Amino acid sequence: MVPDNFELAFPWMLWLLPLPILVYFILPPLRMKSEALYFPGFKKAAGYTGDKPRKSAMVKRRNFFSWLILMIIWVLMIGALSSPQLVGEPEMKVKTARNFLITADISFSMAQKDWKLEDKKVRRWDAVKNLMHDFIKERKGDRMGLVFFATNSYVQAPFTPDLQTVDQLLDEADVGMAGQMTHIGKAISMGISLFKEDTVKTKVMLLLTDGVDGGTDILPLDGAEMAKKDSVIIYTIGIGEPGKSGSDLDEKTLQEIAEITGGKYFRAKDADALKQVYEEVNKLEPIEFEEEENRPVTLLYMYPLGAALGLALAASFLSVLVSLLIKLVKK
Repeated sequence: MVPDNFELAFPWMLWLLPLPILVYFILPPLRMKSEALYFPGFKKAAGYTGDKPRKSAMVKRRNFFSWLILMIIWVLMIGALSSPQLVGEPEMKVKTARNFLITADISFSMAQKDWKLEDKKVRRWDAVKNLMHDFIKERKGDRMGLVFFATNSYVQAPFTPDLQTVDQLLDEADVGMAGQMTHIGKAISMGISLFKEDTVKTKVMLLLTDGVDGGTDILPLDGAEMAKKDSVIIYTIGIGEPGKSGSDLDEKTLQEIAEITGGKYFRAKDADALKQVYEEVNKLEPIEFEEEENRPVTLLYMYPLGAALGLALAASFLSVLVSLLIKLVKK
């Protein structure tokens, strides 16, 4: 039974199937010269009969079995040339729609062991990084980048669709690599400069921090105004719990940053809450898909081609074997 998704890429090749029959009837048979004995009285005998001598040749004829093998091989060859294939359903292709920048705080406060991950106490940064790995992998289609900040800000990964590389570069970052303090305004400014170097219009920044801004160069709200002018949406995530020991989270500033840029503020007091935040961000910034024009194709031409070659080799082998047996019998 032929599958519903079976197709011939070149169905017009089937018109060549009757070609051997046309050749057989249109072209003259192949005449082969053979050796003959010289008969001295040939001319006299021809004169007596009144027939005119003429050149002749042996017409080599194939038996039914040979013709059958040749026809099967021809059909298989035409089948291979028509390129049979199985064509799958059109796939949904992820459409690259935006640049998605993760701007994460790696100041010393992120080294506090007050978060739990799989029933073990871990540093805030280790828990955040672990969940960020899953978030990055789910953002297929987005061009992602990484900016880490503390006293200073630096680009860990420029925008790229290669999420595996982004994930690896995330793994290489650790607390203290950018200093001790938390300069949120400077981090936003660094992110904006990264967006300016790219042509993709939709720009989304995910800003994670557990502290209060301690910078004097660029204030967080000034950075937010700059982001708004450049159409950058900032989703802010506050790590920790205000009022709790070891937390100096400035929720008000993070809320204002999100409000100014058209984003949203989330608070993640633990790993489970942060996971829910990532899920919420995925809903707010869904990955866009478009239908792919090219459908997956599985080529099948090698099967009839292989069968034709195998049959030709088998027929040749049998022919030689039969000839050898005939010679042995005659001896």
